[in-house]
Amino acid sequence: MAGKLTFTMIKPTAFKNNYAGPILKMINEAGFVIKAMKLTQLTPSQAGAFYAVHKGKPFYESLVEFMSSGPIIAAVLEKENAVEDYRALIGATNPENAEEGTIRKLYATSLQQNAVHGSDSDENAAIESDFFFSKTERY
Repeated sequence: MAGKLTFTMIKPTAFKNNYAGPILKMINEAGFVIKAMKLTQLTPSQAGAFYAVHKGKPFYESLVEFMSSGPIIAAVLEKENAVEDYRALIGATNPENAEEGTIRKLYATSLQQNAVHGSDSDENAAIESDFFFSKTERY
């Protein structure tokens, strides 16, 4: 059974370009409920820990640098089939391959600066949510 929670981050470039409001509006209009949200900036160490699964890959260092380059918005979202529905809303990782009307097609500037992060499984949604939020910070 698919879970009800997923995790997202609005990435530094999307935040800097003032896309946070339109992205959050799309999330709400798609039927997601925001269960927790915060504005923060990752340190390089935190970004490295969050993306540790990619350590050793050619893009890891630039990803860590980018994700610690400015503020992000982290959020836990709730909806039936949350992970699958959110992945459909955000579109393909590469915005050039994303469907029209998806968040990444509308607001991404490149493959790496693809506007938002979205959990790829229920298990990772829980791990990623726990990285940013304690249980008492979720409603």
